[in-house]
Amino acid sequence: MMDGIWSKIPFVDDISSDDLRHKVKRCFEEAIHRGGWSEEEAMRIPFTLLIPDCPVSLIDHTSAVVEIALRSAVVLKKMFPEIEIDTDVLIAGAVLHDAGKFLEYSKRAGGFVKGDFGKLLRHPFSGAALAYEMKLPPEVVHIIATHAHEGDSGYRSVEAIIVNKADFITFETVRRFLDERK
Repeated sequence: MMDGIWSKIPFVDDISSDDLRHKVKRCFEEAIHRGGWSEEEAMRIPFTLLIPDCPVSLIDHTSAVVEIALRSAVVLKKMFPEIEIDTDVLIAGAVLHDAGKFLEYSKRAGGFVKGDFGKLLRHPFSGAALAYEMKLPPEVVHIIATHAHEGDSGYRSVEAIIVNKADFITFETVRRFLDERK
């Protein structure tokens, strides 16, 4: 159990289904393990390689995406009560949306780069495949598979739309903030 990571992503404990919560944690930890990362290294991996020397970790980004997604769901339910949002699926998908990055990235010369595997399969594909292998519900696998640009031309569930937008809110905001600091 990677207690340091779960202390930074406490929202996973808001999943009401014990089975789903267990599978989400197992899948996330398995991605770290298969990527060859220690818990300490996993805590330092940047959430993106597209921003040079990105100061935001993948773990902090994941936590932000989950919280933004949850808060968005609350507002949407308030404004449009007839919209059905499965909060367990939303949290699970938000926690796992970037888990494939543990497989996509590699360590080189003390830094982080896109690895050989990642050059062939981006994280939405590897993350979805791992989640499917670990028997997560198709609704969660769908969120992982469609959260990035790969999902732009196809169907996204309500939960997948929310995670997609939460993900890009964090990316675009951090990128703009860092660009303006230069």
